[in-house]
Amino acid sequence: MNETENVAMFAATLLHSSTNTHFFHFSTNSYSQHKALGNYYDEIVDLVDDYVEAYMGCYEQIKSFPSVYHQPKEPLKYLESLKSFVKDANADLPKEQELVNIVAEIQQLIDSTIYKLKYLK
Repeated sequence: MNETENVAMFAATLLHSSTNTHFFHFSTNSYSQHKALGNYYDEIVDLVDDYVEAYMGCYEQIKSFPSVYHQPKEPLKYLESLKSFVKDANADLPKEQELVNIVAEIQQLIDSTIYKLKYLK
């Protein structure tokens, strides 16, 4: 995969995470889980939008995104897998400081959501 394809996959995966966490948000019986997931899907779309627009300002417009979609079964495991995905994907993403900073914000959002899912019942 080239860098633009890596960024497109990164963006698509994280945008899908908004849909997935929204589904979890609808189906939980836990108020704290409901709020944590709602906060995640509210924030992740704007962060991904910021990342992709900054990337395109630095490099080139992305015209094609992968269409693969996967609906997970359990919120905490899903967020933990997203944490691993972002960490692994980051190795193949551009290193301009503004892009690195947005990835760090995405990582913080994932980490704080994991905390809320684990410890706030």
